[in-house]
Amino acid sequence: MGTHVVSPSSARLLRWILVFVLICFTGAKSFAAELDTLATPLRAKYTELNKQLFNNRFQRTLYLNSVDSSHDLKGEIYAVVDYPFATVNTALNSPANWCDVLILHVYIRYCHASSSKVGTVLTVNLSNKYDQPLADTYRAEFNYRGVITTPDYFAVELNAENGPLGTHDYRIWIEATPLEDGRTFLHFTYAYAFGVVGRLTMQGYLVTTGRDKVGFTVTDKLANDQPVYIKGVRGVVERNTMRYYLAIDAYLAALAVPPEAQLEKRLQLWYNDTDQYARQLHELERGDYLAMKRKEYQGQQVAQ
Repeated sequence: MGTHVVSPSSARLLRWILVFVLICFTGAKSFAAELDTLATPLRAKYTELNKQLFNNRFQRTLYLNSVDSSHDLKGEIYAVVDYPFATVNTALNSPANWCDVLILHVYIRYCHASSSKVGTVLTVNLSNKYDQPLADTYRAEFNYRGVITTPDYFAVELNAENGPLGTHDYRIWIEATPLEDGRTFLHFTYAYAFGVVGRLTMQGYLVTTGRDKVGFTVTDKLANDQPVYIKGVRGVVERNTMRYYLAIDAYLAALAVPPEAQLEKRLQLWYNDTDQYARQLHELERGDYLAMKRKEYQGQQVAQ
């Protein structure tokens, strides 16, 4: 097994400690100025990963990593996106926009943002196969939290206590900071935990439907120099982490077209980008995906 997944991560914990200290012991002006240091760890990560970001198999400025333990999984992506920080911040700091992002995922069948006594909640229907009827999917409640926003850093968190098939403690974390060239450095994390039922269900999937599926981490090379990709639970979390990240990127890219054309643009971009990694992500043909998602999106709008 890999390294134990710690939540929140040490970097996030240090940031919260810093915020607490600043609130308690500094004045308003000093507090506002010192908040800029929250971007420092993320900028340091950009420097650390510079070689991997710009020289990899993904054909985009991206680094993917995954870890697993006996009871949880985490996938994360660091990426340079071709959009200004202000655009990324505005787009991803809105819970309603997140529903337009999440619905692109082939296994997300419905999403609706609403307010509750504890804040904003995203009601999301999760399926374990693309042709599963909506009535048979699992409905999860994701708490949405805009953690912090400064002129050069923002962070957003979504978490759900329970998920399907014995999984729980779902966590989506996204943070970003501007780069000097007008682009944005983004960090996306997708993680969840599982108990005995979840572990057994996962093992059953891996020896049946998922036995030939792979992730993105290269574990070896064949004699003809072809890569051998990771399988098992890390392959599962890597595939979904990439699907979610590509949904974020497709949403951001589609903002460049008129509002009435954005849905179709997002759908086309998500399918094109996932098809670039067909070995890992191909599930159904383009026409089937587009028809399914157009119908789901329309149903989602009617329900809202």
